[in-house]
Amino acid sequence: MQRILGIDPGLRITGFGLVQLPDGALEPTLCEAGVIRLDTKATLPDRLTQLDEELGDLIAELKPTHVAVEKLYAHYKHPRTAILMGHARGVILLRARQARLPVEDMPSTEVKKALTGYGHASKDQMQRAVASQCGLAEPPSPPDVADAIAIALTFARRLAYAKL
Repeated sequence: MQRILGIDPGLRITGFGLVQLPDGALEPTLCEAGVIRLDTKATLPDRLTQLDEELGDLIAELKPTHVAVEKLYAHYKHPRTAILMGHARGVILLRARQARLPVEDMPSTEVKKALTGYGHASKDQMQRAVASQCGLAEPPSPPDVADAIAIALTFARRLAYAKL
């Protein structure tokens, strides 16, 4: 049984989604999803410490076998955003490796294409695709949750099909 924790890093909100993939199965099932809300009034070091602690608790509680994290990309118009996200992503990668979990980088365009068929899908399209594929009555909200679930689903399917 594989348990994949998908993470959409952020310095205000970090989304997470846990899917389970039974041995021999091709389709994962959603087990848990939510957000880690960081104190936006805190200093950057304090927010990173909060993220580390809360992610550590989450890993201990959910017991994933793999972690999949959105790959960092930089837009030429917003280089500072990539730098700031790199801090959060670094904490996530370190915490996962300290837990001795394999970590996979997932490009957002690959995840979007896998769920919607279009690599530049909107947040709304992603939320609706995740709701549809997971059989949810409502789209996951905020969008960070849907993104994290999508990351976990995409990596779980990659694992399943690699065994064929």
